[in-house]
Amino acid sequence: MAKKNPEKGSKEKDVKKYTAEQITVLEGLEPVRKRPGMYIGNTAEEGFHHLLKEVVDNSIDEAMAGYAKKIDIIIHKDNSATVVDDGRGIPVDVHKQTKKSALETVLTVLHAGGKFGGDASGYKVSGGLHGVGVSVVNALSESLLVEVRRDGRIYTQEYRRGKAVTKVKPAGKVDPKDPWQHGTKITYKPDPEVFSVREFDLKLVLDHYRQQAYLTKGAHIAISDERDGFTYQYYFEGGLVSYIKHINRNKVAKTAPIYLTKTVGSVMVEVAIQYTDEFTETVLTFANNIYTVEGGMHLTGFRSALTRSINNYGIKNGYLSTKGGSAPGGKESDKLTGEDMREGLNAIVSVKMPNPQFEGQTKAKLGNAEVRGIVEDVVGEGLEFWLEEHPADAGRVIEKVLLAAKARLAARAARDAVIRKGVLDGLALPGKLADCSESDPAASELYIVEGDSAGGSAKQGRDRRFQAILPLRGKILNVERARLDKMLGNQEIKNLVIAMGAGVGDQFNVKNLRYYRIIIMTDADVDGAHIRTLLLTLFYRYFLDIIKQGYLYIAQPPLFRVQVGKNASYAFSEKERDLLVEKFTKESKDKKITANIQRYKGLGEMNPPQLWETTMDPARRVMLQVKVDDAERASKIFETLMGDEVLPRKNFIQTHAKLVKNLDI
Repeated sequence: MAKKNPEKGSKEKDVKKYTAEQITVLEGLEPVRKRPGMYIGNTAEEGFHHLLKEVVDNSIDEAMAGYAKKIDIIIHKDNSATVVDDGRGIPVDVHKQTKKSALETVLTVLHAGGKFGGDASGYKVSGGLHGVGVSVVNALSESLLVEVRRDGRIYTQEYRRGKAVTKVKPAGKVDPKDPWQHGTKITYKPDPEVFSVREFDLKLVLDHYRQQAYLTKGAHIAISDERDGFTYQYYFEGGLVSYIKHINRNKVAKTAPIYLTKTVGSVMVEVAIQYTDEFTETVLTFANNIYTVEGGMHLTGFRSALTRSINNYGIKNGYLSTKGGSAPGGKESDKLTGEDMREGLNAIVSVKMPNPQFEGQTKAKLGNAEVRGIVEDVVGEGLEFWLEEHPADAGRVIEKVLLAAKARLAARAARDAVIRKGVLDGLALPGKLADCSESDPAASELYIVEGDSAGGSAKQGRDRRFQAILPLRGKILNVERARLDKMLGNQEIKNLVIAMGAGVGDQFNVKNLRYYRIIIMTDADVDGAHIRTLLLTLFYRYFLDIIKQGYLYIAQPPLFRVQVGKNASYAFSEKERDLLVEKFTKESKDKKITANIQRYKGLGEMNPPQLWETTMDPARRVMLQVKVDDAERASKIFETLMGDEVLPRKNFIQTHAKLVKNLDI
């Protein structure tokens, strides 16, 4: 007799129970409060600041459309915020679909606004298209008060956690003497029930809106912080030219800033270019004032035009051979490439257009195919004209790219020597590398360790199945001012390149990486910090994709071992050390016993089991993942700390010296 399948019967009952009654419909702004992370990323620092961004984006859209000239951002003492603009003011008349005021519709309906209706809408160009709208700010705010001034009248409305507590009501007429005649004012307080971070980081706010002021030429943006009483004002009549000068303020310029702009159809293109004596490239791209961190079609069009225009000018004026060759030898294989054009290049590419399409891992890559050709035509035409009109600057550009071409050939030889060494030796790995037995990169990790002593402890303490150890001898080369050929002349860097297995230069491919966790593990002293900074500079300048993919980490070894009687534990800060001493002393039966505190200045001072227990055991270790949230800011810090200029580095150290803790000299 066949037996019944109890599991099958259970499933059938579950299916019968699953009816329309189990379907939850969230109305209005309820979905936002239920799942805020879906709309603003997270409820920590990023999400908290994203609310301000959404409100200010509306004001910047008014400025881009030519209706607003002034935007005021006020951070209050209770960490609420006010944003005021002198734009047209959100409409207050009744909306046909919702039967409510247009103002209330914008604040209570997701994706409602003047940016979705094409040419008939309120905006031809909008940065707010990428976002979720001020309705999400309303949903995630404990309170929100909006004031609109238009047509000589004032209108207000109040909300609590996304729900209107008053109707849109007239609040009198605008005083003809009042300098603020029209526009929108929104004051909101982020809901403490939602956010774990409840304070504004002024530096984040200042950095972002400085950038927006550069990109919105002629807009005046003022930021007032009532917590400290300061007001910061940004106004850049020069727009992108001012921006490129700001980026290059501590660099030696090879040319004056090159500014190109043209509107083709409904797409406006703005480009600023300047060459410096640097070896690295800095190109920032924007679409409707949104930073496209992964580039996109506008970047592709810009690079194609740059390479073609400089090559054409070089051939026409006798700098380059008509065969495509250059000073390095005149061979077809030695012709100038896009890589040569990018050494020392600093550029900003900004496009403004209706309906931008964003794609990529971070949704920050412009995908509109038509933009590539438009940018290529605008830059190609404008740059060729500029080169002809400025022969002295053009000569310096050609000189720069020819030197870069020579360096590229030397770097190719050095790179090929590194790769060829691996091939001829049967992919022989550096002798000091203690590799792991695991072959799956996703399950493997490489510890870059300072010195042979720490390397010895790490090799003995590791789990050899998936943990590889590469000790470094001394300090690696500072690559901030070194081309690829010189960099690969450094034996320690060469060993690291071979160990990672992903190549270098134009042949680097992050998919070939042998380890998906690369962990910098240095001592907790000045030398260790310096070595860590040198390694971070190397990865940022030559292996940025490793950082972008989230594969680079910094180990956090403990600073102290605290023991009181039989109780012992590790502390990662002086505060944690003191708390452990207090805790263990209270727990000890022998009140006369003293605490035994061991301070670790070097990883080599730990025995292998201690190093495993504190720093390498995946179940207990603490690691920092290296991320780049602001490429411009990161590049500037590396230039300041690792570049040739002494004064900016001195100023940086003096400014931040008081923030340094646990400094051992």
